[in-house]
Amino acid sequence: METANFTGGEQQKTFQQLLCSAGLTDKRSGQLAFLSVLNSFLSVTAFLGNALILIALHKESSLHPPSKLLLRCLATTDLCVGLISEPITVAYLMSVVNEHWNICPHLTAASFITSHMLCGVSVGTLTAISVDRLLALLLGLRYRQIVTLKRTYVIVITLWVFPALLSTMWFWNPSITFLYHIIGISLSITISIFSYTKIFFTLRHHQNQVQDLVQQPNQNNQLNIARYKKAVSTAVWVQLTLVVCYLPYGVVTALATSGGRSSSISNAWFYAVSLVYINSSINPILYYWKIEEVRQAVKDTIRQVLCHCFSS
Repeated sequence: METANFTGGEQQKTFQQLLCSAGLTDKRSGQLAFLSVLNSFLSVTAFLGNALILIALHKESSLHPPSKLLLRCLATTDLCVGLISEPITVAYLMSVVNEHWNICPHLTAASFITSHMLCGVSVGTLTAISVDRLLALLLGLRYRQIVTLKRTYVIVITLWVFPALLSTMWFWNPSITFLYHIIGISLSITISIFSYTKIFFTLRHHQNQVQDLVQQPNQNNQLNIARYKKAVSTAVWVQLTLVVCYLPYGVVTALATSGGRSSSISNAWFYAVSLVYINSSINPILYYWKIEEVRQAVKDTIRQVLCHCFSS
């Protein structure tokens, strides 16, 4: 999740040099080697976990297709983190440990572009999921007519193209990418907070109305509300996990780009990067825990794989 200092041309150059300098290896080669091993492990768990979730979502047919597409988009992003971003970061860390300064700057650039692009897709997808859950509540029967699979595909493509373009702008003007992350992520989190707050108060108001007007609530309606609450609960857990994993990185990066270059800040920065990557390994666990249909599909998939292995 490497980044550059965007506060000025000379300062930017200094920070990039710091990422690929002999100063990083002073008394830290052991820590960097440990982080390389940790991120290698996280790369495997993120790839395998999200690959299993994608297989399960492909088999599952009871979920609403647009909602399932957004979940598949998020799982694909986490899979790409394990398949692309984390191996590049491991290669960067090993280039520092082994003092391969000729390839280190290229690995830094590749890690920055891929990691920040996938970060943008993840945050944008979670925002789309929060809005999708809000629309499902507010639109009622019109939801399936308005939120169609075709329109959701357009949104998903936009969520991938827009961050990709802005991340590659790093080659021309890093400040554009930096501002995009500040404005884009802040706006996305604000929209998500608004959506879930609106959902909470709408459900509370609806529950009070039902208790006041109906002594024996419709059982089917109760089941639909319970199912909806589970879907919202899953989305909230995923959203909170992302904030917890990303917040330390944002704080440490802000300190580093504002001129902080102490040993403690640089150490914290490397560990904050790994915490961001942990998010991609945690999400499959949340899907398995919170979504009953996915949990059953995962169990069936594992059972089929084990049966195939033992039979062969």
